[in-house]
Amino acid sequence: MARLASRAARPSAPVKTLPLFAGCVAIWGTTWIAITWQLGPVAPELSVSYRFLTAAALIALYCRWRGLSLRLRPSDHAALALLGALMYSIGYMLVYRAEMHVISGLLAVGYSAGPLLTMLGMRAFFRHPMTPRMAAGSLLGIAGIALVYWPELGRGGHPGNVALGTLLAAMAVLISAAGGLVAHRNHQRGLHGWPTMAWSMAYGGLISLVVALALGRPIAFSWTPAYLLSFAYLTVFGSILGFAGYLTLLGRIGAARTSYIGVMVPIVALAVSSLFEGFDWHALTFAGIAISVAGNVLVLRRPS
Repeated sequence: MARLASRAARPSAPVKTLPLFAGCVAIWGTTWIAITWQLGPVAPELSVSYRFLTAAALIALYCRWRGLSLRLRPSDHAALALLGALMYSIGYMLVYRAEMHVISGLLAVGYSAGPLLTMLGMRAFFRHPMTPRMAAGSLLGIAGIALVYWPELGRGGHPGNVALGTLLAAMAVLISAAGGLVAHRNHQRGLHGWPTMAWSMAYGGLISLVVALALGRPIAFSWTPAYLLSFAYLTVFGSILGFAGYLTLLGRIGAARTSYIGVMVPIVALAVSSLFEGFDWHALTFAGIAISVAGNVLVLRRPS
């Protein structure tokens, strides 16, 4: 990843940005359904811990093989611990809990509010400009998400508590957006590359483990094919390759343009959800997606 970031200034870098972007969309558009196969006898907090501790160990081994130093300053560890708590722990524990009540595709739609919150955060903490166009786009995005969720909130006989799942999803989106802002700040400080990913994921996994123990969750692991396959996919693709691509794009094209991933992922996730979870598309679904995407594009696009 360090080499990828260093090549960002070369003329050939923009050519490689599109497949990297498409790869992130494809991976994260399918991780939502994979998370549902993690739900069962293993507590969500433990599943999150196993996922990121394993990912951190694999990245650390890769760093050793490449000869990349894992030694950092204490202040760097503090910054990476905060990133791990937000991006690789608290947010994901909320996501896993939310998927007990809301189908995966809908949760992905809720996450499309991430780019809007990122823009607000960039304005508040990094003094990026906020124009009336961005404000209008934010309102459109939120309205679109509400339209997609509305049929589910009014549907009776749902196996889970949709209102609770929606609340957990909203909290997860806020935490994730905060994690993106911390990642942006860390990148400005030069904290990027494989070693920093290893440490931040390790901190996230450890924090999730501490939470699981504090809540009295029984230590367990599932050896069923569904759990093992989803665990491998979420660890290697959803955690290592997905976040490596995301953080590389963050340094290459900036936080705002990288947030376009959040615009495309819900469309992929809803398509997958319709295949595996029987999600029914309504007129409000199509209208909500169109309005939400339009709002995100309005917020994120650069003025001509």
